[in-house]
Amino acid sequence: MATNLAIDPELVERVFRLSGEPTPDAAVNLALKEFIARREQARVTGLFGKLDRDPGYDHKPERNRKQ
Repeated sequence: MATNLAIDPELVERVFRLSGEPTPDAAVNLALKEFIARREQARVTGLFGKLDRDPGYDHKPERNRKQ
Protein backbone atom coordinates (compact mmCIF):
# COMPACT_ATOMS: atom_id res chain seq x y z
CA MET A 1 0.00 0.00 0.00
CA ALA A 2 1.62 3.23 -1.12
CA THR A 3 1.00 6.12 1.25
CA ASN A 4 2.15 9.70 1.05
CA LEU A 5 3.23 10.95 4.44
CA ALA A 6 4.88 14.16 5.55
CA ILE A 7 7.69 12.74 7.68
CA ASP A 8 10.54 14.84 9.01
CA PRO A 9 13.49 13.93 6.73
CA GLU A 10 15.95 14.29 9.61
CA LEU A 11 14.03 11.68 11.59
CA VAL A 12 14.00 9.31 8.62
CA GLU A 13 17.74 9.79 8.17
CA ARG A 14 18.41 9.12 11.86
CA VAL A 15 16.25 5.99 11.84
CA PHE A 16 17.95 4.83 8.66
CA ARG A 17 21.44 5.29 10.14
CA LEU A 18 20.64 3.80 13.53
CA SER A 19 18.69 0.81 12.27
CA GLY A 20 21.25 -0.55 9.85
CA GLU A 21 18.41 -1.44 7.49
CA PRO A 22 19.28 -1.43 3.77
CA THR A 23 16.67 1.17 2.74
CA PRO A 24 14.84 4.08 4.37
CA ASP A 25 11.54 2.25 3.78
CA ALA A 26 12.80 -0.79 5.69
CA ALA A 27 14.10 1.45 8.48
CA VAL A 28 10.74 3.22 8.86
CA ASN A 29 8.89 -0.11 8.86
CA LEU A 30 11.21 -1.39 11.59
CA ALA A 31 10.68 1.79 13.62
CA LEU A 32 6.91 1.38 13.35
CA LYS A 33 7.11 -2.28 14.44
CA GLU A 34 9.25 -1.33 17.44
CA PHE A 35 6.83 1.48 18.35
CA ILE A 36 3.92 -0.97 18.29
CA ALA A 37 5.83 -3.54 20.36
CA ARG A 38 6.71 -0.96 23.01
CA ARG A 39 3.14 0.24 23.29
CA GLU A 40 1.85 -3.32 23.59
CA GLN A 41 4.46 -4.10 26.25
CA ALA A 42 3.49 -0.97 28.19
CA ARG A 43 -0.14 -2.05 28.10
CA VAL A 44 0.75 -5.48 29.52
CA THR A 45 3.02 -3.90 32.14
CA GLY A 46 0.10 -1.75 33.22
CA LEU A 47 -1.74 -4.92 34.24
CA PHE A 48 0.83 -5.87 36.90
CA GLY A 49 -0.80 -5.83 40.28
CA LYS A 50 -4.30 -5.63 38.78
CA LEU A 51 -4.86 -9.30 38.04
CA ASP A 52 -5.71 -11.86 40.67
CA ARG A 53 -3.14 -14.57 41.19
CA ASP A 54 -4.24 -18.20 41.36
CA PRO A 55 -2.47 -19.61 44.44
CA GLY A 56 -3.01 -23.17 43.19
CA TYR A 57 -1.26 -22.63 39.85
CA ASP A 58 2.12 -24.34 39.50
CA HIS A 59 4.24 -22.71 36.79
CA LYS A 60 7.07 -25.24 36.90
CA PRO A 61 5.50 -27.90 34.63
CA GLU A 62 5.03 -25.21 31.95
CA ARG A 63 8.78 -24.62 31.81
CA ASN A 64 9.41 -28.09 30.40
CA ARG A 65 6.45 -28.18 28.05
CA LYS A 66 7.33 -28.94 24.43
CA GLN A 67 6.15 -26.28 22.04
